[in-house]
Amino acid sequence: MANDMNTQDDQALADEWAAALEETGDAGQDDIDALLAADAAGSRSNRLPMEEFGSVPKNNDPVSLEGPNLDVILDIPVSISMEVGSTDINIRNLLQLNQGSVIELDRLAGEPLDVLVNGTLIAHGEVVVVNEKFGIRLTDVISPSERIKKLR
Repeated sequence: MANDMNTQDDQALADEWAAALEETGDAGQDDIDALLAADAAGSRSNRLPMEEFGSVPKNNDPVSLEGPNLDVILDIPVSISMEVGSTDINIRNLLQLNQGSVIELDRLAGEPLDVLVNGTLIAHGEVVVVNEKFGIRLTDVISPSERIKKLR
């Protein structure tokens, strides 16, 4: 019974495809390629030059938070994370990890942590405790112009 339903569904799908192909008429791949080429040639002459985001400095001037362009994005949430360090291990060692295992990282004790916003380094800092919660005190913030240079 279930096999008959699958066969009927397959036949209905095949009929829909056949009807859709008939609607396209005699248009072949050559016709489609010609239309795409004509559209591409026509749109090149009608295209406007790309405008850069208004807050990006064109001559390495410092970036400011002033201006109407940034007002639109100031309330967008971003993910901020602190990276203590990293290391590479093979899957065999990863599977052997259990409670109490120690993983050696590539940083020395007391070395500043990386502060990342959406995966992009923006500052370095040190761990502090505030009201029994961990926090981070920024010790070195990368300038906005340097951050923009890294994005390019």
